[in-house]
Amino acid sequence: MDFTALLRPDTFDALLGQPHLSAPDAPLRTLCEKNALGHTFFYGPPGTGKTSIARIIAKVMDLPFYEFNATSLKIEQLRKIFDQYKNALTRPLLFIDEVHRLAKNQQEVLLPVMETNCVLVIGASTENPYFSLTAAMRSRSMLFELKPVDETAMATILEKAVAQSGCTIDEDARDYLIRTSGGDARAMLKLLEFALAIRNDVDRDLLQSLRPAAQSRGSAEATEHYDLASALIKSIRGSDPDAAVYYLARLIEGGEPPEFIARRLVILASEDVGNANPQALTLCTSAMTSVKQIGYPEARIILAQAVIYLCASPKSNSAYSAINAAQQAIRDGVLLDPPPTIKQFNEHYRYPHDYGGWVPQEYLTEPLHFVDFKPIGYEQKMGEWLRKIRGDDAPA
Repeated sequence: MDFTALLRPDTFDALLGQPHLSAPDAPLRTLCEKNALGHTFFYGPPGTGKTSIARIIAKVMDLPFYEFNATSLKIEQLRKIFDQYKNALTRPLLFIDEVHRLAKNQQEVLLPVMETNCVLVIGASTENPYFSLTAAMRSRSMLFELKPVDETAMATILEKAVAQSGCTIDEDARDYLIRTSGGDARAMLKLLEFALAIRNDVDRDLLQSLRPAAQSRGSAEATEHYDLASALIKSIRGSDPDAAVYYLARLIEGGEPPEFIARRLVILASEDVGNANPQALTLCTSAMTSVKQIGYPEARIILAQAVIYLCASPKSNSAYSAINAAQQAIRDGVLLDPPPTIKQFNEHYRYPHDYGGWVPQEYLTEPLHFVDFKPIGYEQKMGEWLRKIRGDDAPA
């Protein structure tokens, strides 16, 4: 039984989990219903409704629907459609999945028809496509983000699938289906499909034998997921490598996706290590890229290296504290106009490189202080260098 096809929503009202796009007053829905939607790109996690929304748009706007994947899309296919609708009274909707993989020549073929609006282009990706699209494509389109489907919506979708199949499923199994799918409705339905192919009486043991670990975004138990992630971060912050590696292992054995762990380490590298060891951010960013490409089981080694490195690094939260203080000042109404000399096109600006790298110059119209360099690791050298070039003993 193909639940994905059976339960695919065909109206905005039937779409679950994306109220910011499907609610009656949502901008996207309003534009569609007024037949005013322009070229649009969707991005978000898998199984959140990107393809369904594209099909709903075609239905609402009454447009012929053509679906492609950027990895196999051929320019000849596009030109054939363009020719077919050259003198037509309607325009087709071209839906391109994995749009971030569009080659530059494919984008260039799309530009003229996007400019004349004789075709409506809708793209979808699990990655933000604006980083891969050309500036010309971006300027002609809008971008909407889809969120992981929340547990309430997941439960509703699951109930529909259970009703369709007539299977027997207990509460523990329902909870496991929802929690281990990480907001991916398709992953939840596929797991149920596989379980029903084995037997009609579904329990947690059966599901766990098919998917021993969480699909994404966390462990099978929400509380444990947050507690273990918190313990890992606090152990690193406290420079205890044994505790940190233990909690890392707990997260890995619990099925935590390596990408989630790596993202947390990147944040910690700036928030808790910062400029006391600037290399920490580089290493953790590299680890994040690596685990995405490699996956388990080898990704565990990369994560362990990053965790141990962070534990053994000097710690400073000065960058975290500084940006928090600066943002709070702005919220409190401290809004200063830049001094005239550092505004653009001012002939009185003093170019520091012409003065050996530093020259006394006004950068704020009122004195403000947010950054306190700590006498820790490389950050100590940074503070000393600033005090040296200024020729004073004031805080850097």
